[in-house]
Amino acid sequence: MEPGSDLDHRGTSFTEDLLTQVLDAVRDPGTRRPLLGTARFDAARFLGDADFDGAHFRREVGFEQAVFNGTARFTATTFSGDAQFERARFSEARFGDARFDGDAWFGEARFAGEARFDRARFSGHARFGLAGFSGNAAFDGPRFLGNIGLQGAVFGGHAWFDGARFESDTRLGPLVCAGSLDLSSVVFAAPVVIEAAAGKMWCTRTRWEAKAVLRLRYATVDLGEAVLAHPLSITAQAVPFKDRTGTDHTEDALPEDGLDGRDARVRMASLRGVDTAHLVLHDVDLTHCLLSGAVHLDQLRLEGDCPLALPPAGVLRRGRIPMRWTTRRTLAEEQHWRAAQGYGAWTAAPTDVEVLEPSALAPLYRQLRKSFEDGRNEPDAADFYYGEMEMRRHDRKRPRGERALLTLYWAVSGYGLRASRALAWLLGAMAATVLVMMLWGVPKAVPDTATGASATGRGTSQAGGTADPVDPGGPLARRLTSERFERSVRVVINSAVFRSPTQSLTTVGTYAEMLSRLVEPVLLGLAALAFRGRVKR
Repeated sequence: MEPGSDLDHRGTSFTEDLLTQVLDAVRDPGTRRPLLGTARFDAARFLGDADFDGAHFRREVGFEQAVFNGTARFTATTFSGDAQFERARFSEARFGDARFDGDAWFGEARFAGEARFDRARFSGHARFGLAGFSGNAAFDGPRFLGNIGLQGAVFGGHAWFDGARFESDTRLGPLVCAGSLDLSSVVFAAPVVIEAAAGKMWCTRTRWEAKAVLRLRYATVDLGEAVLAHPLSITAQAVPFKDRTGTDHTEDALPEDGLDGRDARVRMASLRGVDTAHLVLHDVDLTHCLLSGAVHLDQLRLEGDCPLALPPAGVLRRGRIPMRWTTRRTLAEEQHWRAAQGYGAWTAAPTDVEVLEPSALAPLYRQLRKSFEDGRNEPDAADFYYGEMEMRRHDRKRPRGERALLTLYWAVSGYGLRASRALAWLLGAMAATVLVMMLWGVPKAVPDTATGASATGRGTSQAGGTADPVDPGGPLARRLTSERFERSVRVVINSAVFRSPTQSLTTVGTYAEMLSRLVEPVLLGLAALAFRGRVKR
């Protein structure tokens, strides 16, 4: 037998010694590499390790339904023709630095242990449809010039594609990964569709050089420092993915082993360092998402239900002071900052995450507010305006006068967004004004125009004009009558709402009415502004 000869060992059982003898017979004297032509090992059984390291298959090679009881070693192996490993069974597989010049077929193959394809090169199509990986699968640094098919593939452990490069239109999935699906530092040079149910998904420093669509289940996604040159949409898949690889055209749901019982929602962990101008999120949970360092947040599109963290519910105490937080959407970074300030029930920052100051958080809220306003979503933009104003109020780098003004604005009306607070102040101010009017503002009697009420010793004299109001006298408690209450209410309503002309009041009542004309319409306007902000189209 000479180097480059064809081999046909279908159904053969190989010990390690027997396989060594077969490969030595076709070993090239110059390169010391096994050189084979067409090789058929279909249904062969390798009882020990199968060492094909450095071999060169010049034509088609078949390992269909082959069984590898030991480690299958194909490190630095060259497959010049198609390589067929369909329905093969591997204990452990090593394809590091392998070169597939034709198509690589691993459909329905089973990998019981670790499978490694580090730095492999796939010039043709790479087919892993319905493949099962019980252990970890490592595709670190390979290059895919053709399409890669992972339809129906199941990864029981982690799947690493760190540093891989995809040159052609790619569709990854639908697949299931019980561990982490790592796409860090991957380059997608062509459009890609990824459909995956995975525990975690790492896309740090990933380069998306063409349009990309991600449909996910269960995954916590980290997009930190990713490069988005074209639109990227991430959508939460509500129902399990369908298996469309069957020949009978049936679409059964993919089994989600290892993920059953978990929350199927998709969560975003980080957008740090990402230019979000091309990013669209559909139904993605942003409760713990880190946004600091992201660029163009004002162009980020959030569609569907994209919840953020909420303040603690109920009445809490900080020391002896009871506090109740208003309901609104907050950033994870604000949660971290408030927890660091000693506010209870807020989410503390992880140990490796820096706690940012309010001066750094206000611009984040401002950009998100602009994103919603540009999308004509004024009511939801109000939450981000509230967050921006809160951060400005707590920013100790700002002048005290500005912070005092913001504190007053917050206390009176919640920055013009809390109608109940403004109405409460309005009712309180009106009640206080009514009480002042009853006690000191409403005169003792309504003055009449004098028609001749001045008596002298020689008779009477007529005098025109209006008499001055008479201050009420007697104990204060006796002034709280129903008649004076009705007159006081009429005065306050006319002054605050209907703006009627000044009425006859005592000096104290005149000044009280002037103050109510100034304060109460402002409070009424703030309440109307808050209502408008919540119902504006």
